[in-house]
Amino acid sequence: MNETFEQLGLNNTMLQVVDKLYFKKPTNIQVQSIPSILQGKSIIGESQTGSGKTHAYLLPLLNQIDESKEEVQLVITAPTRELSMQIFEEIKTITELAQKEQNWITRLIVGGADRQRMIKQLERKPHIVVGTPGRILDMVNEGVLSIYSATSFVIDEADLMLDFRFIDIIDELLVRSKKEVQILVFSATIPKQLKPFLNKYLAQPVHIKIKNGLTPDQMEHRLIEIKHQDVVQKIMDITEIIQPYVAILFTNSKESADDLGNQLAEKGLNVGVLHGGLTSRERKRMVKAILDLRYQYIVATDLASRGIDIKGASHVINVELPKELDFYIHRVGRTARAGLAGTAISFFREEDTALIEELEKKGIHFVFSDIKNGEWVDAKRFNKRELRKNIATKLDQEAWKQVKKPTKVKPGYKKKMKKQQERIKSRLKREKRNNNRK
Repeated sequence: MNETFEQLGLNNTMLQVVDKLYFKKPTNIQVQSIPSILQGKSIIGESQTGSGKTHAYLLPLLNQIDESKEEVQLVITAPTRELSMQIFEEIKTITELAQKEQNWITRLIVGGADRQRMIKQLERKPHIVVGTPGRILDMVNEGVLSIYSATSFVIDEADLMLDFRFIDIIDELLVRSKKEVQILVFSATIPKQLKPFLNKYLAQPVHIKIKNGLTPDQMEHRLIEIKHQDVVQKIMDITEIIQPYVAILFTNSKESADDLGNQLAEKGLNVGVLHGGLTSRERKRMVKAILDLRYQYIVATDLASRGIDIKGASHVINVELPKELDFYIHRVGRTARAGLAGTAISFFREEDTALIEELEKKGIHFVFSDIKNGEWVDAKRFNKRELRKNIATKLDQEAWKQVKKPTKVKPGYKKKMKKQQERIKSRLKREKRNNNRK
């Protein structure tokens, strides 16, 4: 791929913006998307996290803003406030670099913001609307925003839109748009469940699918068996080795994130915490601080794995591995972005082995590691047979706890109790399998 931005059809203003952004050459998704978008075609863009999808649609769409028309021309929807805010900030940056602050009017429309202030801001019709589907629809229903004039409609992180059940809301927004509106759908993956919606609204779209691995080739994946070790101390040991530019530490709950953030701050680390339990004002302030690189360490829940692009994130540490494969991919996708190297370090426990094996089957190579004397050392791969034995023993013990003891001892009672224990054990096994699939 030897294409340059000059060959993609962008105007001189946008080429100057690209130069000021220090983009050397377009990514695969940008090469294949930008010309089609400039031609007004609807597209479905499928490409891995960190491959440049946001600028693949922002550059050509902003390239075509008609300053003479005071009406909504672009509607960009995202599943989270954080991602909406990030896209809004990217547009602001491009607008400033293009010296169009007085010409291109952009409005951020998300929940948690002052509603009356938002309504007041919409008195001047914006060229660009960015926000979450529900709040944009709220403003449309309020009568303060019309999107019928929009020529392009973006659905970013489409798979998450589906997970969050926002597709019905997007459906309502598209009903209020022109029939011929250009629809741009971007996502790391396009689930089958999304196909009926795509077939309904996109007539003969350009389908762009960039075939890469689940994660970038330049990403390193390390696994550390945590067992009974002190998690906070292990993190401190890791920080001594990696000396990150920015490290994101993921937990599975906001309670764990708060607890870990406090403990690391007590150890002297410069830590920010981001999760869905923060108030709207706190989240907005934290996202801005993170984007301004005020923190070297960010403790987060999966909210940040899809909602924010942290420039220079060199390391991701999964303090707790997620339950689903997709969440691992999105978490580690916060590093090794735009062709840079990155490292993902994950603590694992017995219950994580099914996920690890599933990721390995998908092509991810893990390095089993530990730390001794301030250095990385190789560690033994988990012993499947031993783990199965341990899990079986624990199931036996748990099943016996649930066996009902007879009030009167009768002949053959031990045999009956054993059968009862086996039935309970079988049920526990099934439940465990089902939980691992969730």
